[in-house]
Amino acid sequence: MTEAVNNIGKVGYLNLEIDPTLDLFAEINKLKKEKNAVVLAHYYQEDDIQDVADYIGDSLGLARQAQQTTADLIVFAGVHFMAETAKILNPTKKVVLPDLNAGCSLSDSCPPFLFKRFKEQHPDHLVISYINCSAGIKALSDIICTSSNAQKIVESLPKEQKIIFAPDKNLGGFINKQTGRNMVLWNGACMVHEIFSLEKITKLKERHPEAKFVAHPECEEAVLAIADFIGSTTQILDYTKNSPFTSFIVGTETGILHQMIKNSPEKMFIPAPPTNSCACNDCPHMKLNTLEKLYLCMKYELPELTMDEDLRLAAKKPIDRMMQLSNELGIK
Repeated sequence: MTEAVNNIGKVGYLNLEIDPTLDLFAEINKLKKEKNAVVLAHYYQEDDIQDVADYIGDSLGLARQAQQTTADLIVFAGVHFMAETAKILNPTKKVVLPDLNAGCSLSDSCPPFLFKRFKEQHPDHLVISYINCSAGIKALSDIICTSSNAQKIVESLPKEQKIIFAPDKNLGGFINKQTGRNMVLWNGACMVHEIFSLEKITKLKERHPEAKFVAHPECEEAVLAIADFIGSTTQILDYTKNSPFTSFIVGTETGILHQMIKNSPEKMFIPAPPTNSCACNDCPHMKLNTLEKLYLCMKYELPELTMDEDLRLAAKKPIDRMMQLSNELGIK
């Protein structure tokens, strides 16, 4: 274990050589049984990680699985705030993630010390924060939401209730438009969903008039305006699976295409292009995780995510409120 700890260093992940002849899928499945471990993975992870995971989902689904798991070791293949959420809900379990550097541009856009000042400027406002935020922001919030349940949670509150919505201004703006609210929005955004090119998507739609454009509500308003369907990653996946249409332009991180193709191999999925020269839009943070890093972190149970107990308890309250509201409102 000492060798493993020393090999984390400043890189944020275990930097050890792996025997190239190892069957990593078999080794990971073996470690799951030996350690009573569960692998939770987000839809935006690379294909191999999705294939070896015990559960694949979006933020709401992953939070529920983290809350319900009976595993002793939670291996979270996602980004840092997701592993934090697992630890918040499971203080007695060990939570590890393949790469500590797998952060989130949206979470980083909302530092707790700045948000605290922002909140103090609106003392009569209730704070709803998107789950894609740090434990520090969760601790400053009244209710956590996801892209799956945000609209219903907002609609469940009295219309006269003043609300701060953080950290995603695009998701908050979309909910304002859908509900007729005037929530105060923190000026944060996801780098992946903000750089979709309206011009390139419009041209794609012209070349593929039969294709339906599906988009995540973290996209900018102009992009959402031309979407045929707007929803969370799970809602988009379900829509493409159950829709009678057979061609889709997909306006979210490209990791979701793996599940779309598995669910509907007869359908065509075209990744929506970003404003840069790339043909598709990958999250550089999500893609820091690899199958090799996943294997090493399971084997050595490092890097481990730990958390101050006072922070954990403060961050848990708004998550519990989200879970309660989701159950009351019948949100799956």
